[in-house]
Amino acid sequence: MTDFDGIERQTGPAPAWAVIWLHGLGADGHDFEPIVPELVQRDWPAIRFVFPHAPVQPVTINGGARMRSWYDILGVDLDVRQDEAGIRASAAFVDRLVEREIARGIAAGRILLAGFSQGGAIVLTAGLRQSNALGGIIALSTYLPLAWTLEAEAASANRETPIFMAHGNIDPVIQIPRAEASRDALSALGYPVEWHRYPMPHAVCAEEIRDLAGWMKARFAADPA
Repeated sequence: MTDFDGIERQTGPAPAWAVIWLHGLGADGHDFEPIVPELVQRDWPAIRFVFPHAPVQPVTINGGARMRSWYDILGVDLDVRQDEAGIRASAAFVDRLVEREIARGIAAGRILLAGFSQGGAIVLTAGLRQSNALGGIIALSTYLPLAWTLEAEAASANRETPIFMAHGNIDPVIQIPRAEASRDALSALGYPVEWHRYPMPHAVCAEEIRDLAGWMKARFAADPA
């Protein structure tokens, strides 16, 4: 994953903020493209949304079928068997996307990392270890991978970075107890987590988008740049 493979959408000229948004297993960068007009409000600063495509690779839990995936899923127990090498490779890719936005004139404090499911796992992994102080992390219907390494590897620059976590009560893919355990692990380490749960499966709902818009608006109001 060296060159950018994905799509970008700008809400106005000369964007002052960037949102790097990672999709889930088997989807691609187009998956969350339709959320932009639903999420963005008229009084917001111009934003560049970056929707990268994950590489196509075999996924063990799906019988080795090749699909877009940020890392391999080795089994149903995500806490015991994790593709550490794949997770770290994708987190390094996100680091490069952050540097790419900084090179294009966006301050690190105006970069938000967002992800759904697998994508959310990667932005948590990357964001909490990122040496640049980010504007925030959005983790939707996901969990915290490599949790046992976080305390030792956490970057001091993002110890106070706001985190928006949201999950469905009836999610059959990543069940709510796993998400709550991830939330609790982050809170125990002192991270400022804003937690939401909704009556939905492994999905995104309108109420969630409204809550996320409010959280993002607060980030814009507290602009550190």
